[in-house]
This record gives sequence, structure tokens and C-alpha cells, in this order.
Amino acid sequence: MGVEIERKFLVLGEEWKSLGEGMLLRQGYLSSQAERVVRVRIEGDRAVMTIKGKSAGATRGEWEYPLPMEDARVFLDQLCEQPIIEKIRYRIVHEGMTWEVDEFMGENAGLVVAEIELESEEQVFVKPKWVGEEVTEDARYYNSNLLKLPYSRW
Repeated sequence: MGVEIERKFLVLGEEWKSLGEGMLLRQGYLSSQAERVVRVRIEGDRAVMTIKGKSAGATRGEWEYPLPMEDARVFLDQLCEQPIIEKIRYRIVHEGMTWEVDEFMGENAGLVVAEIELESEEQVFVKPKWVGEEVTEDARYYNSNLLKLPYSRW
């Protein structure tokens, strides 16, 4: 079984933008229920379907499969719950660890979140100075929930 251990934080300021190059991500959900999230994502020239189980703290089951690009486009445009989540993702290495910083667009504009994937929930890491409050266990920040209640409506 695939396992994802991920912690999520709000981002402070804009200094982080100069530390990595951004790439547009378009993603939608065939299922956004907490027990089983099924996501379709296009990132650059790659398309994937990801299935995630229910979160327990910072850990949950995760399985990812490649998709043909045309299938992913059809899923996003015709089958996924709307609206689609669009964001620019920056990958930034800090103290040997890769942080993924997502700058949201559309109805979620203004929200910037940093995520770090870990080997275990106890793994020690150094937070960059632009990383703020932890929101790992705040379900409002799950992408699958941002399509139901966008950041602009909080």
C-alpha cells in the first residue's frame, strides 16, 4: 500500500517565489469524500489519477497512476466536480528537503500553502523562514474541500 505522510503550512510573504520555478497544475475530483478522494491532475506534460484514503493525522494511503493526457482533459472538463482547482506549484529545496508551495488561482486566489512529505510523522525538518502556521489537520485547506468552499468565501 502507498502511504503519504505530509505536513501543510501557510506561507508568509513572497520571498519564496524567487527560490523556485512555478508550473501550472489543473486538478479535479471524481470523488471528494474524506473516505476516498479520487483526483485527476495535469501538471505540465504529465497526467495522473491519484486515489487517497482517509487521513489519520499527517498520514493516509495514496496510490497514483499515469493517465493519457486526452483522458485527463475529458475527466477535468466533463466528469470532475466543478470548479477545477488551478494553482502554480513551486518546488523549493531547503536544508536538503523539498517543499512544494502552491499559489492558488480563481476562487482560491490569495491562498498560498507549503507542503513537505516526510518518511515518518516524527521526522525532524527545518522550516524555512517563509513558512508560517501549520494547517495539516485543518480540513478547510484540503484541495478537495477548497472546491466546495473556496478560500474567497471564508
